[in-house]
Amino acid sequence: MRTVLSFLRKYRVAACAALAMMLIELSVELIQPLIISRIIDKGIAVKNLNVVWLWGGILLVSAGIAFVAGLASSFFASHASQGFGFDLRDRLYEKVQSLSYPVFGRFATSSLITRLTGDVTQLQDMVFMGLRFATRVPLVVFGSMIMAVVVHGRLGLMLAVLTPLVIWFVLWMINRTSARFGQVQKQMDAVNGVIQENMTGMRLIRVFVRRNQENERFRKRSGELMQGTVSALRLSETTTPVLLLMMNAGILAVLWFGKIDIAAGNASIGQVVAVVNYALRTVGALSALSWIMASYSRASASAARTIEVLGTEDPSEEQWEEKPESSRKTVSNRMEKKQEDDRMKGEVEFSRVSFSYPGSDLKVLEDISFHVRPGERVAILGATGSGKSSLVQLIPGLYEPTGGDIAVDGKKIGLLGALRLRSGIGYVPQEVILFSGSVRDNIAWGREDAAFEEIQEAARQAQIHETILSLPQGYDTMLGQRGVNLSGGQKQRLSIARALVRRPAILILDDSTSALDTRTEAALLMELDRLSCTTFLITQKVSSTVSADLILLLDEGRLIACGKHEELLTDSPLYRRIAESQQGGGDRYVQSAY
Repeated sequence: MRTVLSFLRKYRVAACAALAMMLIELSVELIQPLIISRIIDKGIAVKNLNVVWLWGGILLVSAGIAFVAGLASSFFASHASQGFGFDLRDRLYEKVQSLSYPVFGRFATSSLITRLTGDVTQLQDMVFMGLRFATRVPLVVFGSMIMAVVVHGRLGLMLAVLTPLVIWFVLWMINRTSARFGQVQKQMDAVNGVIQENMTGMRLIRVFVRRNQENERFRKRSGELMQGTVSALRLSETTTPVLLLMMNAGILAVLWFGKIDIAAGNASIGQVVAVVNYALRTVGALSALSWIMASYSRASASAARTIEVLGTEDPSEEQWEEKPESSRKTVSNRMEKKQEDDRMKGEVEFSRVSFSYPGSDLKVLEDISFHVRPGERVAILGATGSGKSSLVQLIPGLYEPTGGDIAVDGKKIGLLGALRLRSGIGYVPQEVILFSGSVRDNIAWGREDAAFEEIQEAARQAQIHETILSLPQGYDTMLGQRGVNLSGGQKQRLSIARALVRRPAILILDDSTSALDTRTEAALLMELDRLSCTTFLITQKVSSTVSADLILLLDEGRLIACGKHEELLTDSPLYRRIAESQQGGGDRYVQSAY
């Protein structure tokens, strides 16, 4: 919790102001029962209206002061809590963005969404309650006990003895509810996971007529969340009735013995009323305490989940990221990186590279070695699961090899730095990802400072320019969620344009032409020939490998053949079978060749 609350340090002035205003409000409220006691004993009891009017006016002014102070306290508390929530959410998002692929994979996407939204909001609310109520509650309780004893020792002592027992009960209940609220947050992750999967796979659900089954799966997860929440709230809400029962019993005792003291002349009516007033304030404070502690229980679980992300150690990413010390250095670093990116030639060399995904002993790649000169095109073939995508993901350092070395322009990629390396790479993943915004925004996402002419040129190279012009607003056409208003081939070409606008030294196309027809793909490859970048093309089509400078044939993570098209036709029986099967029946026979 201390780690999370450190984000409040920036807003300590507002937090201190909120506490100061709260203390003023509290001080005035604790004096008010004494004023009421004086009005009763010195005014009403002896029928002295002057005293009633005088102290009644003072009571009214004090109420106004308490109101203004309370309003100011709420304002400062809101400012501090909202700023705290913004900074925490921003830092958490930045942390998630900085995690390397292996570490990022430890967290479910739905869980990260819950932590960035629900958990941060829970902590934000806790900060507000802490500044506005949580600090006030114990002061009201102890202040009321002290003032009750000051007003009348015997009656006040009864309240002072009962209150600690009630507080012990509340804390005992809090310890029991904290674990349950932590379980509720995990059940919320599960519900968000089902929602995310269903929203992403809506088309598949409808095609396979799985709506009823998915509705049932959601209903089951949602039901578990409901039962868990009800169980936690039931236990939490039990606190208030028991607390009220105990405190009301104490008030009855004060009234009973107060009546006896009044009859004996040991107490006045005003004193009894004042003690009862303090008891009522204690009841109200303790009732709020049970509510605050229930929220604190949730916040504790949220804090633990938030700290789990913030405290995640990722040495591989830390040694890659370059953190500027000042804005001036930031500009200087960017200029240096740009200059070095311009000098990147695109030479790539794998030296006995092996790779296994984190947490797995299965080798996805084993003893891979090849050398690519700048500007060459490399075609990568292999059956499903042969390690093609894993291989190209090692080039920009999305994963680290478990053995061997990877060098770009003669330097190991671990020494280049992630920013320098990746700013010189254009990457088109196997799964097309488009973002909310216009067509122009999606292409410019590859390079923010790209001029419109450069965006158009990238679109022409990707064979999507004419299609964009045919859209209702051309380049300003807004795309639906994940590009839902585009076809598969259009999405692929748009993502290729996004990579080309970077003017990369190394271009990686991870099976990014699978939805293109032969003619469009041929035109695209001709455009790539005119570019000076080194290209890695994962494909299943031999027609795409014919003009490649180097062909890598993978099988079960091993490089079983390497060379040009003519060489592999002679030296590799497997490649020859693939080529013959496609010539005889098209791409649909590729898998049978394996």
